[in-house]
Amino acid sequence: MEGINNARRSFLGKALKTTVGLAVLSSTTTLRALTKNEQPEGYNPYAPERQDIRRDPFGKHVEIKGKIFDAKGKVPLKNATVEVWHLSPDSKKYRHRTKLYTNGFGEYRLLTDVPERVYGKSRRIHFKVSKGAVSYTTELAMNDWGAHISSIHWEKNRQLGEALLFPKHENVANRLKIDFNISLIN
Repeated sequence: MEGINNARRSFLGKALKTTVGLAVLSSTTTLRALTKNEQPEGYNPYAPERQDIRRDPFGKHVEIKGKIFDAKGKVPLKNATVEVWHLSPDSKKYRHRTKLYTNGFGEYRLLTDVPERVYGKSRRIHFKVSKGAVSYTTELAMNDWGAHISSIHWEKNRQLGEALLFPKHENVANRLKIDFNISLIN
Protein backbone atom coordinates (compact mmCIF):
# COMPACT_ATOMS: atom_id res chain seq x y z
CA MET A 1 0.00 0.00 0.00
CA GLU A 2 2.89 2.30 0.80
CA GLY A 3 4.29 1.84 -2.75
CA ILE A 4 0.98 2.94 -4.24
CA ASN A 5 0.95 6.14 -2.09
CA ASN A 6 4.53 6.97 -3.17
CA ALA A 7 3.59 6.47 -6.82
CA ARG A 8 0.51 8.64 -6.33
CA ARG A 9 2.55 11.39 -4.61
CA SER A 10 5.14 11.24 -7.36
CA PHE A 11 2.42 11.49 -10.00
CA LEU A 12 0.73 14.43 -8.24
CA GLY A 13 4.08 16.23 -7.79
CA LYS A 14 4.94 15.84 -11.48
CA ALA A 15 1.45 16.95 -12.50
CA LEU A 16 1.73 20.05 -10.30
CA LYS A 17 5.16 20.94 -11.72
CA THR A 18 3.84 20.50 -15.26
CA THR A 19 0.79 22.67 -14.56
CA VAL A 20 2.89 25.43 -12.99
CA GLY A 21 5.38 25.24 -15.87
CA LEU A 22 2.62 25.52 -18.47
CA ALA A 23 1.03 28.44 -16.61
CA VAL A 24 4.33 30.32 -16.43
CA LEU A 25 5.20 29.53 -20.05
CA SER A 26 1.79 30.51 -21.39
CA SER A 27 1.67 33.75 -19.37
CA THR A 28 5.19 34.65 -20.55
CA THR A 29 4.24 33.90 -24.15
CA THR A 30 1.05 35.92 -23.77
CA LEU A 31 2.97 38.78 -22.18
CA ARG A 32 5.51 38.78 -25.01
CA ALA A 33 2.73 38.75 -27.60
CA LEU A 34 0.97 41.66 -25.93
CA THR A 35 4.06 43.80 -25.48
CA LYS A 36 5.45 43.06 -28.95
CA ASN A 37 2.33 44.42 -30.66
CA GLU A 38 1.53 47.04 -28.03
CA GLN A 39 -0.26 50.05 -29.49
CA PRO A 40 0.54 53.62 -28.45
CA GLU A 41 -1.64 55.34 -25.85
CA GLY A 42 -4.86 56.66 -27.33
CA TYR A 43 -4.66 54.61 -30.53
CA ASN A 44 -7.94 53.13 -31.76
CA PRO A 45 -7.95 51.03 -34.96
CA TYR A 46 -11.71 51.66 -35.34
CA ALA A 47 -11.48 55.44 -35.76
CA PRO A 48 -13.99 57.03 -38.16
CA GLU A 49 -12.89 58.06 -41.65
CA ARG A 50 -13.11 61.86 -41.95
CA GLN A 51 -10.82 64.76 -42.78
CA ASP A 52 -12.46 67.23 -40.39
CA ILE A 53 -12.44 66.10 -36.75
CA ARG A 54 -13.03 69.52 -35.19
CA ARG A 55 -15.53 69.64 -32.35
CA ASP A 56 -15.42 73.40 -31.83
CA PRO A 57 -15.97 75.36 -35.06
CA PHE A 58 -15.05 78.65 -33.31
CA GLY A 59 -11.89 77.53 -31.49
CA LYS A 60 -8.27 77.35 -32.55
CA HIS A 61 -7.61 74.82 -35.29
CA VAL A 62 -4.74 72.93 -36.86
CA GLU A 63 -4.69 72.07 -40.56
CA ILE A 64 -2.16 69.38 -41.40
CA LYS A 65 -1.37 68.27 -44.91
CA GLY A 66 1.50 66.35 -46.35
CA LYS A 67 2.65 63.39 -48.39
CA ILE A 68 3.45 59.82 -47.50
CA PHE A 69 6.57 58.51 -49.28
CA ASP A 70 8.14 55.07 -49.76
CA ALA A 71 11.06 53.93 -47.59
CA LYS A 72 13.58 55.69 -49.86
CA GLY A 73 11.67 58.97 -49.58
CA LYS A 74 11.27 59.30 -53.35
CA VAL A 75 7.91 57.85 -54.45
CA PRO A 76 4.62 59.17 -53.01
CA LEU A 77 2.38 56.28 -51.87
CA LYS A 78 -1.23 56.31 -53.02
CA ASN A 79 -3.91 54.62 -50.90
CA ALA A 80 -1.69 54.53 -47.80
CA THR A 81 -3.61 54.57 -44.51
CA VAL A 82 -2.93 57.52 -42.20
CA GLU A 83 -4.39 57.13 -38.70
CA VAL A 84 -4.28 60.23 -36.50
CA TRP A 85 -5.15 60.82 -32.84
CA HIS A 86 -4.53 63.38 -30.11
CA LEU A 87 -5.79 64.55 -26.73
CA SER A 88 -9.03 66.48 -27.01
CA PRO A 89 -8.93 70.15 -25.95
CA ASP A 90 -9.55 70.68 -22.22
CA SER A 91 -9.46 66.92 -21.69
CA LYS A 92 -7.07 64.11 -20.85
CA LYS A 93 -8.87 61.72 -23.22
CA TYR A 94 -8.09 60.82 -26.80
CA ARG A 95 -11.43 61.63 -28.43
CA HIS A 96 -9.96 63.25 -31.54
CA ARG A 97 -9.04 60.46 -33.93
CA THR A 98 -9.52 59.59 -37.54
CA LYS A 99 -8.44 57.34 -40.37
CA LEU A 100 -7.46 58.88 -43.72
CA TYR A 101 -6.26 57.50 -47.05
CA THR A 102 -3.78 59.19 -49.33
CA ASN A 103 -4.90 60.24 -52.80
CA GLY A 104 -3.23 59.30 -56.08
CA PHE A 105 -0.37 61.71 -55.35
CA GLY A 106 0.28 60.34 -51.83
CA GLU A 107 -1.32 63.41 -50.21
CA TYR A 108 -3.42 63.57 -47.06
CA ARG A 109 -5.19 66.45 -45.31
CA LEU A 110 -6.64 66.86 -41.81
CA LEU A 111 -8.46 69.65 -39.97
CA THR A 112 -8.66 69.35 -36.18
CA ASP A 113 -8.83 71.31 -32.94
CA VAL A 114 -5.60 72.28 -31.17
CA PRO A 115 -4.76 69.31 -28.91
CA GLU A 116 -4.53 69.44 -25.15
CA ARG A 117 -1.03 69.51 -23.71
CA VAL A 118 0.29 66.89 -21.30
CA TYR A 119 2.03 68.57 -18.36
CA GLY A 120 5.71 69.03 -19.13
CA LYS A 121 5.38 68.26 -22.85
CA SER A 122 4.42 70.03 -26.04
CA ARG A 123 1.04 69.44 -27.66
CA ARG A 124 1.28 66.28 -29.78
CA ILE A 125 -0.54 64.72 -32.68
CA HIS A 126 0.18 61.03 -33.26
CA PHE A 127 0.33 59.34 -36.67
CA LYS A 128 0.31 55.70 -37.71
CA VAL A 129 0.98 55.23 -41.40
CA SER A 130 0.55 51.86 -43.10
CA LYS A 131 0.53 50.30 -46.53
CA GLY A 132 0.00 46.57 -46.76
CA ALA A 133 1.84 44.84 -43.90
CA VAL A 134 4.24 47.74 -43.27
CA SER A 135 3.39 50.36 -40.64
CA TYR A 136 5.19 53.22 -38.91
CA THR A 137 4.17 55.34 -35.92
CA THR A 138 5.43 58.87 -35.29
CA GLU A 139 4.30 62.15 -33.77
CA LEU A 140 4.24 65.86 -34.49
CA ALA A 141 4.90 68.24 -31.60
CA MET A 142 3.54 71.80 -31.52
CA ASN A 143 4.08 74.88 -29.40
CA ASP A 144 3.54 78.63 -29.76
CA TRP A 145 6.47 78.85 -32.20
CA GLY A 146 5.37 76.16 -34.64
CA ALA A 147 5.61 72.44 -35.37
CA HIS A 148 8.53 70.15 -34.54
CA ILE A 149 9.60 66.55 -35.14
CA SER A 150 11.15 64.16 -32.65
CA SER A 151 14.73 62.93 -32.92
CA ILE A 152 13.37 59.47 -33.79
CA HIS A 153 11.31 60.91 -36.66
CA TRP A 154 14.37 62.83 -37.87
CA GLU A 155 16.54 59.71 -37.75
CA LYS A 156 14.05 57.46 -39.55
CA ASN A 157 12.97 60.00 -42.19
CA ARG A 158 16.28 61.68 -43.15
CA GLN A 159 15.96 60.22 -46.65
CA LEU A 160 13.25 62.83 -47.32
CA GLY A 161 15.91 65.56 -47.34
CA GLU A 162 15.66 68.86 -45.47
CA ALA A 163 13.09 70.37 -47.85
CA LEU A 164 10.52 67.66 -47.04
CA LEU A 165 11.64 66.42 -43.60
CA PHE A 166 11.10 69.47 -41.41
CA PRO A 167 7.49 70.61 -40.93
CA LYS A 168 6.61 73.95 -42.43
CA HIS A 169 4.08 76.00 -40.51
CA GLU A 170 2.15 79.22 -40.81
CA ASN A 171 -0.33 80.93 -38.49
CA VAL A 172 -3.39 82.31 -40.27
CA ALA A 173 -6.10 83.84 -38.05
CA ASN A 174 -7.25 81.02 -35.71
CA ARG A 175 -5.56 78.29 -37.72
CA LEU A 176 -2.07 76.79 -37.59
CA LYS A 177 -1.25 75.33 -41.02
CA ILE A 178 1.39 72.59 -41.05
CA ASP A 179 3.01 70.60 -43.88
CA PHE A 180 4.13 67.25 -42.43
CA ASN A 181 5.64 64.55 -44.66
CA ILE A 182 6.35 60.97 -43.61
CA SER A 183 8.37 58.18 -45.14
CA LEU A 184 6.99 54.68 -44.61
CA ILE A 185 9.92 52.71 -43.24
CA ASN A 186 10.14 48.94 -43.79
